[in-house]
Amino acid sequence: MIPRPATGRRIVNLLVSVAASLAALSGIFILLWITLMLAYKGLPALNLGFFLNMPTPPMVPGGGLANAILGTLLLTVLATFMAVPIGLLSGICLGEFGQQSRLADFCRFTANVLTGMPSIIVGIFVYGLLVLTIGNFSGLAGAVALAIIMLPVVARTTEDMLRLVPDPLREAALAMGAPRWRVTLSIVFRAARTGIMTGILLGVARVSGETAPLLFTALNSPYMISSLFHPMPNLTVTIYNYAMSPYADWQQLAWGASLLITAAVLALNLLARFVFGEKKP
Repeated sequence: MIPRPATGRRIVNLLVSVAASLAALSGIFILLWITLMLAYKGLPALNLGFFLNMPTPPMVPGGGLANAILGTLLLTVLATFMAVPIGLLSGICLGEFGQQSRLADFCRFTANVLTGMPSIIVGIFVYGLLVLTIGNFSGLAGAVALAIIMLPVVARTTEDMLRLVPDPLREAALAMGAPRWRVTLSIVFRAARTGIMTGILLGVARVSGETAPLLFTALNSPYMISSLFHPMPNLTVTIYNYAMSPYADWQQLAWGASLLITAAVLALNLLARFVFGEKKP
């Protein structure tokens, strides 16, 4: 065997390492740039009135986004309660019981298609399914649209995390006489909880910034929430409306709402990392 010189491999390795490092630094730089810009533009709008006051007409001081903040929280919570149980059960079925069956393959294919589907298509679908049926825009329709977007993320992440759990853990528990459902809930789920929580938070982060499906379902409202069957205020559509307006005070509120959504997603990820992360000895 003829020995190959190591110089070429070292040069290629160095070039690839430099390129990967530059790519990572570029992503970090863009993220920091966006975050600092949001902080610079949005922090002046964040005061007590921003969280407690209702929106005011243009050029009228003292307005806030209390209704939109509550509406976004309610929509996200409702969507999470709809999508997470179904997504977890789907992931358990695919990862623990279905596995190589035709039904499981079809479900994986469907989840992959839904994951890559534009959110505006989901909004149009729910518009035809619920909005036209009920007769008006509603917060319920908005929550259903967000749940459909979140569902495949939770399902596929749950399946992937369950499959990463080593088989000897299952075999040891089954050998001790534990039933299959007990093994899945007590052993497999506990071992995969960090990844599953990450998948749930990815789904929450995905829907918390969606605007297009809410334009077709929940729409928006300048009033406080009164019913799930009426148009519901939310931050994302409010940001769109206020940012496109010619009024400086509304644009300021749009920057503040953008900063609030970004900070909330960051806080959720940090909370999951430190609370649900693996404890190091």
